[in-house]
Amino acid sequence: MDADILISVQNLSHYYGKLCAVNNISFEVRRGQVLGFLGPNGAGKSTTMQVITGTLSLMSGQVTVAGHNLLENPIAAKAAIGYLPEHPPLYGEMSVTEFLRFCGRLHRIPQKALKSAVDRAIEQCGLPKVHNRLIRNLSKGFQQRVGIAQAIIHTPQVVILDEPTIGLDPIQIR
Repeated sequence: MDADILISVQNLSHYYGKLCAVNNISFEVRRGQVLGFLGPNGAGKSTTMQVITGTLSLMSGQVTVAGHNLLENPIAAKAAIGYLPEHPPLYGEMSVTEFLRFCGRLHRIPQKALKSAVDRAIEQCGLPKVHNRLIRNLSKGFQQRVGIAQAIIHTPQVVILDEPTIGLDPIQIR
C-alpha cells in the first residue's frame, strides 16, 4: 500500500437492522489531504466515521488506517487516529489539564513527554486561560475545544472530527 494513503475504505456498507446507513462506499485519503462528508441528517456521515475509528463494528468492506487493517490490527489502526465524536465524552468533574493528562495516558504518551503534549494541545486549542477550570463549568464552545484537544493530544497521523464546530462562535472556528 502507498505510504501516503492514510485512510483506505473499500466497499464499506453498514446496516442498522434492515436499514442501510452506508451503501458500498470506497475512498482514500492521502497525507495532507482534507476530506469532508456533506449530506443531510441520516446520510451515513457519522456512521462512516464511527466505522473508520473502530467505535462501530465493520460489517462489510475493508478499512485501513495508516497502513493497518482495522480488523487485523485494530489497536495500531486506532492508535493512528485522533477522534472527536459528535458528542465528546468529557469528564466534567476534571479540570481541562487533568482530563488531557488522562487522555494522554490512555494514548500511552510516555510520562516524560506528557506535560509538553498537554501544554501543546492546550495552546493549539486556545485553552490557556481555562486550563485549570472544571470542564463542567466551561461554555459549550470551550468544551468543544477540550474535545478537539483530546483528539490531537497524541499527535495522531489521522484526525477525524464529527461536527467539530458545534458550540463554537465564528471567531473560535478559526
